[in-house]
Amino acid sequence: MKMNIPEVSQPRVVIVGGGFGGLQLAKSLKNKDFQVVLVDKHNYHTFQPLLYQVATAGLEPDSIAFPIRKVFKHYNQFYFRMAKVERVDTERKRLETPIGYLNYDYLVIATGSETNYFGKQDIANESLPMKSIPEALNLRSLVLQNFEKALTATEVGERDSLMNFVVIGGGPTGVELAGALAELKKEVLPRDYPDLDLRRMQIHLIEAGPKLLGAMSEVSSSKSLEFLKDLGVNVYTSTMVTGIQNNVVATDKGGAFYSHSIIWTAGVEGAPIEGLKPEAIIRGKRVKVNEFNQVEGYDNIFAIGDVAAMLTTELPKGHPMLAQVALQQGKLLGENLLNLRRGKALKPFKYKDLGTMATVGRHKAVAELPWWKTQGIIAWYLWMLVHLMALVGFRNRVVVFINWMWSYFNYDKGVRLIIRPFVRKKTVDEQPIDHLQTSTSIKSA
Repeated sequence: MKMNIPEVSQPRVVIVGGGFGGLQLAKSLKNKDFQVVLVDKHNYHTFQPLLYQVATAGLEPDSIAFPIRKVFKHYNQFYFRMAKVERVDTERKRLETPIGYLNYDYLVIATGSETNYFGKQDIANESLPMKSIPEALNLRSLVLQNFEKALTATEVGERDSLMNFVVIGGGPTGVELAGALAELKKEVLPRDYPDLDLRRMQIHLIEAGPKLLGAMSEVSSSKSLEFLKDLGVNVYTSTMVTGIQNNVVATDKGGAFYSHSIIWTAGVEGAPIEGLKPEAIIRGKRVKVNEFNQVEGYDNIFAIGDVAAMLTTELPKGHPMLAQVALQQGKLLGENLLNLRRGKALKPFKYKDLGTMATVGRHKAVAELPWWKTQGIIAWYLWMLVHLMALVGFRNRVVVFINWMWSYFNYDKGVRLIIRPFVRKKTVDEQPIDHLQTSTSIKSA
């Protein structure tokens, strides 16, 4: 069955993925003599940098999501279809989806990344990822459900495990999530649960590498560690999680953590679509592209953003998986597709690093810009401004700003609602476990 898209004389550009890169490319092709078809499994764009705030009851999901159709409502020759792409038939030049196949003249893969468990099925079964809005809502529900259960737990060890958190991965997502949980413990949960001894609540952040925020400088890493310790987070660096079973997290240092809230933020990998040549997929499941973002072995298929690996002498592993890379590649590819249409030479991609930042909590953040590095309150205000302006849609910016101001002046997060209870699908039998204290053989950084 063929997908119901009008046939026109203009070349058809099919974009798979409505993330930062896909949206930027579609915007760049406005009124450029192309028919643009965007395909995504969701009908909205997600502002992923703020997912952790949805997970920790700081924001509602509709404040970081924006309908794709609304973004392009005034665009000519633009079509959106909500579908999961099953594979690409490169010989016939068409995508195959559950709602029908779609022919293309140019195909752009902007599918982003997905959680990487490094082949550890037990970790995938026992921990929660946080790469999408549904996953963030699952985490929010689990956190609140566990505190409700803690109120009725009669055994001290079980009550402690319901209040304990283990965040695995010390990158920006893990650091920001651990800081947000610590602020919940300090400012919000004691008022919601006055009959629980919140002093027993523990937040553990485990990082396999020697430092937090591995892509940032030593100064930023050390400062973020200091901020987390000030908030009461237990940080363990150079510590690798070896397995998780029945709510017990084991590490290579011989220690174990007993928790009902285990969050995995330790790795991502590309999310390519099926049908490409095997040699086009390299380490980390990323798609190998040249300096024009053309997929190796194809002249009419491109990849941008997290899923694309543009290997250079300076970047032998490809560009970092950052929104700015996707945005810049999407913009340039829009120009290059027009150059192809007009028979002009293509422009090679050159990444302009605009900086990196991460927030830990109120007045606690680190920022590294090309011309300046700062930590603390200035970095925190800068982080808020950058993320506020990067949100899609004026309404979302207003809603997020109001929520942030409310939380700032009232020390409160107002969306602690269990709308959709989370039920974990167990793949192993639950075994009764005696009360486990956090191993004292592990020392925090």
